[in-house]
Amino acid sequence: MYGLTGVGTTAVGTVTLPLQFFTGNFITLAIGFFLLAIVAALLGARGVAGLSMEIAKWLVLIFLVLAVVSLVL
Repeated sequence: MYGLTGVGTTAVGTVTLPLQFFTGNFITLAIGFFLLAIVAALLGARGVAGLSMEIAKWLVLIFLVLAVVSLVL
């Protein structure tokens, strides 16, 4: 009677879970890789800077896609 009957139910004894899957971690990672790329470029490590910029670029694209999807849904 008081068991978990499903996500989002409001019966007595159950827990409702939010439907938000996007937490913003991608933009934090993208900013971190961007800062790493800037520091690496200033120190002259060209390969590390290029790789970090590529990772940051992909993470920003993933962030933008997930942000648009979460706004639409």
